[in-house]
Amino acid sequence: MLTHTDLKPGVQFIYEGQPWEVLTADMMKMAQRRPVIQSKIRNLIDGRVQEKNFQQGDVFDEADLEKKDIKFLYQSKGQYFFCEPNDPSKRFFFTEAQIGSQAKYLRPNEIVVGIIFEEKIINFKLPIKVQLKVKESAPGVKGDRAQGGTKEAILESGAVIQVPLFVEEGDVIEINTETGTYVKRV
Repeated sequence: MLTHTDLKPGVQFIYEGQPWEVLTADMMKMAQRRPVIQSKIRNLIDGRVQEKNFQQGDVFDEADLEKKDIKFLYQSKGQYFFCEPNDPSKRFFFTEAQIGSQAKYLRPNEIVVGIIFEEKIINFKLPIKVQLKVKESAPGVKGDRAQGGTKEAILESGAVIQVPLFVEEGDVIEINTETGTYVKRV
């Protein structure tokens, strides 16, 4: 059992019969009132995000989630198709709303970790860092500036991120999928 103080970012719990993940959680205490946890939570099944306040007496069951490798196949009309790595005939899909911002870092034939709830694959999790090739990038122009400059780059998956000026077309770079930022050139 989890109490309201156990709700920290990354914790997965059952709320209203469905699995949820805590995105942010802040303790709020006003004069002569009980402490309240102000949180932002994401439903792992349909991907919707809610802001919710939890009181001192609230208790939750911990989500019993299993993990399994799955393979991303392709994207078509807002649907992302996956299959089991060894059996391409067992296909299933997620909508863009379900998977959220992770979608822009997926490459065809990439193996990701599927999340299973009640014997059904409900979502997936990308690794924290992925390596993608820069498909398009403007040339870096030096000028008067105190800090290093950045420019936009379009990656092979279609994502657009800010990269340092020395990154060129064809370079393979590492990206943090949680923040969507450049990490290093590989």
